[in-house]
Amino acid sequence: MEQNQLDRETFSCLICLDLLKDPVTTSCGHSYCMNCIKTHWDEEDRKRIHSCPQCRETFIPRPVLKKNTMLAALVEQLKKTGLQAAPADHRYAGHEDVACDFCTGRKLKAIKSCLFCLASFCEKHLQPHYDSAAFKKHKLVEPSKNLQENICSKHDEVMKMFCRTDQKCICLICLMEEHKGHDTVSAAVERTERQRELEERRGNIQQRIQDREKDVKLLQQEVEAINRSADKTVEDSEKIFTELIRLLQKRSSDVKQQIRSQQKTEVSRVKDVQEKLEQEIPELKRKDAELEQLSHTEDHNQFLLNYPSLPALSESTHSSSINIRPLRHFEDVTAAVSELREKLQDVLRDSWTNISLMVTEVDVLLSEPEPKSRAGFLKYSCEIILDPNTVHTELGLSEGNRKVKLMSQRQSYSSHPDRFTNWWQVLSRESLTGRCYWEVERCGTCVYISVAYKTISRAGCGNECGFGCNDKSWALECSQNSFSFGHNNIWTPISGPVSSRVGVYLDHRAGILSFYSITETMTLLHRVQTTFTEPLLAGVWVGTGSSAEFWKPR
Repeated sequence: MEQNQLDRETFSCLICLDLLKDPVTTSCGHSYCMNCIKTHWDEEDRKRIHSCPQCRETFIPRPVLKKNTMLAALVEQLKKTGLQAAPADHRYAGHEDVACDFCTGRKLKAIKSCLFCLASFCEKHLQPHYDSAAFKKHKLVEPSKNLQENICSKHDEVMKMFCRTDQKCICLICLMEEHKGHDTVSAAVERTERQRELEERRGNIQQRIQDREKDVKLLQQEVEAINRSADKTVEDSEKIFTELIRLLQKRSSDVKQQIRSQQKTEVSRVKDVQEKLEQEIPELKRKDAELEQLSHTEDHNQFLLNYPSLPALSESTHSSSINIRPLRHFEDVTAAVSELREKLQDVLRDSWTNISLMVTEVDVLLSEPEPKSRAGFLKYSCEIILDPNTVHTELGLSEGNRKVKLMSQRQSYSSHPDRFTNWWQVLSRESLTGRCYWEVERCGTCVYISVAYKTISRAGCGNECGFGCNDKSWALECSQNSFSFGHNNIWTPISGPVSSRVGVYLDHRAGILSFYSITETMTLLHRVQTTFTEPLLAGVWVGTGSSAEFWKPR
């Protein structure tokens, strides 16, 4: 057993403590895995001196390593006999550990490093630092591989001073030479001050950690509150819609029952009259036969004798009451139900817009700040499609209803209540909520770039219809050489670089509407801070010889 242990130690790498892999042997006679010793020497390259990790013998230049084929064959042969890697001894220094600088042979792990000695010590070799008065002023720290960084590379002296002018550690010779006249203090004094700053920073960080933990807890509570509110609202809305569905089903059943009841009543009345008339027909036929027989009597006296005995024809009790009007029967009911459907659709559409707005207005956190760059704005870009049902008949749409131009002739649009009748205007198809950004490329003498509530008036030539002329719209007037902004018919001149492209940013929840002139950069022309009470639509007014095209985001 002891022999096997000896074999394991003999054929183990002194760096990784595993069995040798591609073994190489240095000129001092110690063997290592090729990768292990290469890695060790790679770390020593900056010193330009390479040493043996075991005996500390140095080599200049760096030796060229070659695989020890005999040792490699021996290791492979021993592996076949069951030899395994030596078990790791946690007292010995591995490749990643700081080794004791005073151990010979296989080195133990260092438990302390001395800033005065610039060396690391295992427990045994550290003992003099505790026992001897000569070491009392030495500074012991946790084991460090970077002790050489405390040595001045120029003068090979311990760096005990700190130059505040150049913000670097220096030695006493540096103090008397290139750092002479600089603001210098001892490294200990600077450390004390930096330590105080460090503690303040730690205090600030710890306070921030507490604040963040508090915020996280608050946000978690808010998440739970949002979930509870959403779940309850979904449950309540489902109940309400279920009640609406049941009410519609009840009304449908009532209408069906009334129709069937009236159907039965009318059919019964008609059949009753029909049966009585059918009973009258045989009697009338009999009397008609008697009259026909009498009409064929050749004897005049006999004809005159029998004629008075014929009973008079009684007037029908039903014929005068039968008056079949040109009825549509129950078609009027269908028309009434259809009218109800259209009214419900209108109510549901308008109510849905308000419901959707209420849902999107749920915003427990403060809105994000307005972007600072065009790339930031483009994150919120939306495609604006113009609504043909709103466009004035003298405006022409093209480019997939993204471009509008004033035409010389009226266009053949169908009649629609949403159409502007007197103003050369058009609105977008979709409502805008949340954060949106779009750009308009304009051409010609004058274009108004606007947003407006859906409830803006459409018919007539008054200010209640014009963009920027009422309290339901906001408009940027873009002429060839200037800008002005209008709302509620109050117009304000705006200075800024005149450009053919204008960017519009809307944060509906925050009540922010901003217009930007876009050249090589973005320049803010005007910002509105208000409260939007309805969803908004994008719109434009175009003047003579002018056009506007909504840029399609890519």
